[in-house]
Amino acid sequence: MGTLLIVGFLSYILGAVPSSLWVGKIYKKIDLREHGSGNLGATNTFRILGWKAGVVVGIMDFMKGFAAAFWISGIAVDVIPSVYSGWETGIFIQIYAGLMAVVGHMYSLFAKFKGGKGVLTACGMLYAIEPISISLALLVFVAVLFTSRYVSMASILATLSYPVFLLMLRYGFNFTIDGSLMVITALIVITIVVKHRSNIKRLIEGTESRISSFSPAKGRINEEQPG
Repeated sequence: MGTLLIVGFLSYILGAVPSSLWVGKIYKKIDLREHGSGNLGATNTFRILGWKAGVVVGIMDFMKGFAAAFWISGIAVDVIPSVYSGWETGIFIQIYAGLMAVVGHMYSLFAKFKGGKGVLTACGMLYAIEPISISLALLVFVAVLFTSRYVSMASILATLSYPVFLLMLRYGFNFTIDGSLMVITALIVITIVVKHRSNIKRLIEGTESRISSFSPAKGRINEEQPG
């Protein structure tokens, strides 16, 4: 139990690193919680600081989930017995570590428990566990983003597509997909969609912000964009 607590703590601390907050202060000396949507994620960083800062933050957020699931989880491998018949202990611990990183990202100890919506950090976790289905979901994200220019819509549809791809791999192509991943994936999808409920409302009302251009941007520090 002590080892699991250490894994959970380290994963949370890693996830809690406020990438966008620190990049904002270093890059433009601003607090992103006071601009745009106030969200400490890659989307708000892109809108306020521009594409370069947005890409840096996106990679950092992704790697938080990946590192927790791929490396930190290794501390507890072979320490605890099988949790449930048919569930692999190693994958269960990877999911646990990754989820703690997602929680840290959403509710950062270093940013007064504010954070992002957890999409990229969850993607990093899932990529460390099963890269094919999450890669397909990322393709959905890119396709929707470039056709609609709605980051929120792309995030939501990519999130919903992920379990579909997971089921296709398991039942259509006979991939070995652990049962724990199937269960936790459902919870992740619900959590991310709930975190986007304000975006869904604005999409329905037609007031959601779009990306105006994919060309290199300087950012829009003085604009207060919903996101």
